[in-house]
This record gives sequence, structure tokens and C-alpha cells, in this order.
Amino acid sequence: MPDRLRVAVIGVGYLGRFHALIYSRMPNVELVGVLDSDPARAAAVAAEAGCRVLPRLDDVIQDAEAVSIVVPTTAHLEVAAPLLTRGIPVLLEKPIAASLADAQQIVDLAQANGALLQIGHVERFNAGVMALAQRIETPLYIEAQRMGGFVERATDVDVVSDLMIHDIDIILSLVGAPIANIAAVGASVLTEHVDIASARLEFDNATVANVVASRVSDKTTRRIRVFQPGRYLSLDFIAQTIDIAETRADPGAARPTIIRDRIQVEPVKPLDLELADFVGCVREGRAPLVDGRTGLAALAVALEVRAKIGRGKPHARGVPDPLH
Repeated sequence: MPDRLRVAVIGVGYLGRFHALIYSRMPNVELVGVLDSDPARAAAVAAEAGCRVLPRLDDVIQDAEAVSIVVPTTAHLEVAAPLLTRGIPVLLEKPIAASLADAQQIVDLAQANGALLQIGHVERFNAGVMALAQRIETPLYIEAQRMGGFVERATDVDVVSDLMIHDIDIILSLVGAPIANIAAVGASVLTEHVDIASARLEFDNATVANVVASRVSDKTTRRIRVFQPGRYLSLDFIAQTIDIAETRADPGAARPTIIRDRIQVEPVKPLDLELADFVGCVREGRAPLVDGRTGLAALAVALEVRAKIGRGKPHARGVPDPLH
């Protein structure tokens, strides 16, 4: 493989523009071009990133060795399929697709053609999340809150697909067990979609997780709390701190002593780290942290949460398992 990996970006709206700019700064990457349905936007980002505009998908296929796809979720299969069919590595922004059928087809295409597929669950590359995961052993209860103000650009999707799916993916990775039951409630506030939602996830190993997501809150909150035997951990995503409380045996006392500590995590830029990891996976031939099946699992839970909100009542035991 040449010293510089030839990368293209398809879709250079708000987030795709950042993909292009980050790639343009990587010494081991050549950003060969960008493609967008809006020619003026493509030209503006290409000028900013110092690359070409690629007018057609065929041009991307011909010129790029790896591709970031940052288009609307409903177009993921349509855009990704020609690349995966040719074995081209793809970083596909989250969620993996709008439906389980599309998601499964994307995963199958990648597997059938030996194409590396990474799903853009960027919070997995949050320094605080990585530090928290290193300290988790047997979680019993998890509580996640992701709340913030209204943002106009996200009104084409509901809060479950926009925000909650981040914490769903993190929780699935921390627990590592199948889900037995889901209950959820939600409401539309400012858009035609659900703007605030709460879900309870019950796992086969008896772990329970409560997840709340809102895009109509006055204050911004990004926090995840984990209870496990003898230890409590609380990650503040914004402050990048982990508060820990754990018991320590005290031979001279009737009860153990509670020891408290606060860890200040060294901040990183998660998207920079995610794209660097994608490039590393392509160059080194290693599996991504968030592969297609992982993205499929997160989508399955998110869709089930949406379905429970739509029905307005808890559902019976048994969440469809997309991996079998």
C-alpha cells in the first residue's frame, strides 16, 4: 500500500465537512475528493479541504481506496452497496441504516466481498468512555442521560436515532449480554418526531439500564452512571471526569470504608480518533472497534425502543436478535 491512503468523502453537509477537513490534515492520507448532491456545497468544502470535487460515484470508486459515507440514513444502502460490492473499505456514519433489512444487506455485502465496514458510533472514541470501559467488570445497573437544547439540523430524525443510539451502543458494549426486555416512553415536543424519550433495557444476565435522551432541555447533560459490586462510577462527558466510590475493608471498623476518587480524563477529539482508527484498520487489515454487526445490534435496539414508544406500552419478553 502507498505511504498515503487515498480517501474520499461522500456527503459533506455539517458532519461530512468535518470528515473531509480531518482527512485533509492527516499526513498518511490523501483526500482525493468529495462528492455531494449539492454541487455548490461540494465545491466549497473541496476548496476548504484542498481536494477535488468528484462528480459521480463512479469517480469515487475509481480514485479512492477508502471512503467515508456521511449522507442521510435512508440513502446508506444505496450509496454503500456499490463500494462494498467492490471490496472498498467504508466508514458509514451512524446509524448503520434506517431499517434492519437495509442494515442486514449492508453487513452481508461487506462480508461477502471482504470489505472493511466501520460504523460511525463516535462516542466509542470518547476518552471518558474508553477510560470508563477499562474500569467496568460486572455492571448491575447503568443509567445514561443525554440531554440538550433544540438543534434545527437534526429535525429529520427522532431523538432515539439522533442521540439515544449513542448510549445504547455504549451500554451494549459494557454489558455484553443479550437483551431480554425493553420498555419505553416518549413524546413529540417541537417536531413531528419524538423529541424526548426514556427506555428501560433488561438483559439476560439481570443487568438493567435506564436511558434518557432529550433535545428540548434547557441544560446540556451528558452522563453515564454504572453500579457494580463494591464500586460506583459516574462519567461526565462534558467535564471528562469519572467519579468513583468503592468500598475498602477496614479491620478495625464494623463496616468497610467508602473511598472516593475523581479521575480527570485527558480530552481527545473523538472524530479525529475515529477517522484515524479507520485509516489504521484499512492499512493494517485489522477489525474496527465498531463493525457492521455492532452497528446492526445498536440499530435493532433503537428501532425496538421506537416501536415501544409508538405502541405506548411495554412489550413482552423477547427482542428480535439481528445477529442470528
